[in-house]
Amino acid sequence: MSDEGGIRLQAAVNGAWAAERHPALPVTAAAIADAARSARAAGADAIHLHVRNARGAESLAGDDVETVLTAVRNACPATPIGVSTGAWIVPDPAKRLRAIADWQVLPDFASVDFHEARACEVADLLLSRGVGVEAGLWHLAAAELLLSSGLAARCLRVLIEPTQPDVEPALAQAAGIEATLDRARVARPRLLHGAGATAWPLLRAAAGRGFAVRVGLEDVLELPDGATAPDNAALVLAARAILDDGVRG
Repeated sequence: MSDEGGIRLQAAVNGAWAAERHPALPVTAAAIADAARSARAAGADAIHLHVRNARGAESLAGDDVETVLTAVRNACPATPIGVSTGAWIVPDPAKRLRAIADWQVLPDFASVDFHEARACEVADLLLSRGVGVEAGLWHLAAAELLLSSGLAARCLRVLIEPTQPDVEPALAQAAGIEATLDRARVARPRLLHGAGATAWPLLRAAAGRGFAVRVGLEDVLELPDGATAPDNAALVLAARAILDDGVRG
């Protein structure tokens, strides 16, 4: 099940991490734009990022969203750009909704974790503004919430994001989410990804299923051979090689 618009590989360039996580982890608008440009050149089809303010903290404020999106779009014209709406960024759900409603410059898509408070309202607001929604499913309960919301068919894609830290339990968790979606005949494109030790095994599993994949310093610091990745672009190159090998095979 390939993604819409030819999206197979998404680069997750920074996440919620502090800059100390990795020397190449981007937190300023200029650094995020440079990382996105390099990831795109390495083979990423889309960029997922966490907006930061001038102090480097995560933000959903309209001015910060505009600053970062403008920089990234200038660096990566015609590339789909998505942002996180994670509840930890603005913990008060009402304030989070107001912040999103105030955006003047909009991302192409945004991830919404369906286990979070008032996630359905966040997704509905984004959709009403023409922003594609990636429905983030961390576990079976989140999948059931998505199904009960009636929003599944309107989502751009479904993110299967198992939280188990070890490979076999993560694969089993992903399989349970997939089975729940299949039983409900959810036909939206799927993106499967892991983090840390599960990142590369889940990427290979996603490639084998024909799902979209995601990689970047948000999710993993090592290349498939265990060496520390120098930057996001190196991770994207390694992921693209896995995808291309699958196509050739």
